Amino acid sequence: MKIRRTKIAVVAAAAALALAGCGSAGEDDSDNGDGGDGGGFSPEVVSDASFDAGSRPQEIADAGTVKIGVKFDQPGIGFKSATSDTPEGFDPNMGKILAAKLGIPADKIEWVETISDNREPFLENSTVDFVIASYSITDERRQVVGQAGPYYVTGQQLLVAADDDSINGPDDLSGKKVCSVTGSTSIKTVEEQYGATPAGFDTYSECVEQLKSGSVDAVTTDGAILAGYAAEDPDALKVVGEPFSEERYGIGYNKDAAGMCEFINTTLEGAFEDGEWEAAFDDSLGKGGIDLPDTPTLDPCP
Repeated sequence: MKIRRTKIAVVAAAAALALAGCGSAGEDDSDNGDGGDGGGFSPEVVSDASFDAGSRPQEIADAGTVKIGVKFDQPGIGFKSATSDTPEGFDPNMGKILAAKLGIPADKIEWVETISDNREPFLENSTVDFVIASYSITDERRQVVGQAGPYYVTGQQLLVAADDDSINGPDDLSGKKVCSVTGSTSIKTVEEQYGATPAGFDTYSECVEQLKSGSVDAVTTDGAILAGYAAEDPDALKVVGEPFSEERYGIGYNKDAAGMCEFINTTLEGAFEDGEWEAAFDDSLGKGGIDLPDTPTLDPCP
């Protein structure tokens, strides 16, 4: 498989994402010829899915439906417009791959909006079977829930007003009010390492509104997410600076659920090898001018 190096070209991403129409709420992105399942990406569904007796993957396969937690407000990653029934983006596409390997078609997936602060509770309480929501793998989170992967590696950047020349990177954040979502790794990084004053909200879309109103000086999270917001309003917003952290996106599961890590890693390895992972990326973030990264190296299951 031909692999391209990651390089987040924000101007190109903004233009391409805007043209791709994966941005503004109120636009119907569901008319894409795939039967309305939330995106053009449709992996082949396994007809004879079988797993170890008593394992959680077998229980889900037997049920014939699966609950997957994703973001609804991150263009390119996980976004649901006001007029669409299903979310689109790289994370929902990865969810479709998992479901397909369980023998479950996309129209049998229950998509559950998941914000950063409720990802662990949703998994602990079995509100969802998987969380695929720009969910960076950390040792702290792995004390509470299972995280398999990574399936994508990106880096933290900054979103500022288009006419702001005072912030060009993280070294300019001392004393600045910076917004990110409560429970994210990004907000801790800018506070602890760069002296920013943190402002936490439930969603990144709330942070973007705070930035537009002048209530905060910058928004920070992964560059791929910020490029999507810049694409929605390039006259008002821009992404600045090089990535200053490494964020390894993982797939969350209840750590007491037998067989889940092995199932996820096996599915990811297969998707890397057969081109489904690349197709999932090209159908989402790839439309925004973001180059496909190297295939990630999966962490071993505990």
